[in-house]
Amino acid sequence: MSLYIGREASKKLWKRFWAEITTEINLLIENWKYLLARDHLSDEKQNFLLLQYIHGLAARGVHYFHRPGPVLQDVGFFLLPELGQEKAYISETVFTFVFISFVLWTFHPFILKSKRIYTVLLWCRVLACLVACQILRIVTFYSTQLPGPNYHCREGSKLATLPRPDNAVEVLLIVPRGILYGCGDLIFSSHMIFSLVFVRTYQKYGTQRFIKQCAWLIVVIQSLLIIASRKHYTVDIVVAWYTVNLVVSFIDYKLPELPDRTGGPSLLLPLTKRKPDKGRESQTLKWKLWRSCRSEAENSSEW
Repeated sequence: MSLYIGREASKKLWKRFWAEITTEINLLIENWKYLLARDHLSDEKQNFLLLQYIHGLAARGVHYFHRPGPVLQDVGFFLLPELGQEKAYISETVFTFVFISFVLWTFHPFILKSKRIYTVLLWCRVLACLVACQILRIVTFYSTQLPGPNYHCREGSKLATLPRPDNAVEVLLIVPRGILYGCGDLIFSSHMIFSLVFVRTYQKYGTQRFIKQCAWLIVVIQSLLIIASRKHYTVDIVVAWYTVNLVVSFIDYKLPELPDRTGGPSLLLPLTKRKPDKGRESQTLKWKLWRSCRSEAENSSEW
């Protein structure tokens, strides 16, 4: 009996899983331009993957202009003890946890019964926020190049400056080592962009209050760890906090709200308030007036 129940449960799970895949694939076919190619806030087409490549090129390009120098005076460096190169991985571990946790959560409708969001539509909003923030980041760190506080960006390090490229391929080719050991792309933190966008998204569309509180606490801890690891100045973190939140709020205001897939009153996604029907209101007032007049007439006839 238990074996039969287990088989039936697994069949229902697979049916729900494949139904969800079919739904999301249809949404992906309808919205692939918005997901990969089109900016929601303008009529210009911008490929998100291409922008990520451009962002990598920009970060590598500013590394050519970076000149190591004395680490600038920073309040966070005075208040937070330096972790050192041996413990610098802690901040990356926290960021990796936030990133993987959010990605897994966006795919939870494929398994769980609580289907409050569409994964494709949610990622459309997330990528729109990331695109806007990273464009602002490129403009910002190219405006002023600061001496990097990270260990490999200080004076005496061979990685602090890049030699002049011999050909265009060397500039256009982005390797993981260059991403990990970049210098000059400081204001503002890219790690904080992803973390704040993810946490703001879960704050709006998530259901567990305890997880929301933990998520904000983790982002605060990550901010302190980035400063303690000397990967960014405190100003990089502060600018990221208010810039990303303002960008997300602006995009939420501009983009239409996600549909409530439950079909009933949404406890998760705020719906647009329906404008009152003037014709229905006038009809209701006439009906109430007619009933009051009729009751007065009946009372007068009885008298």
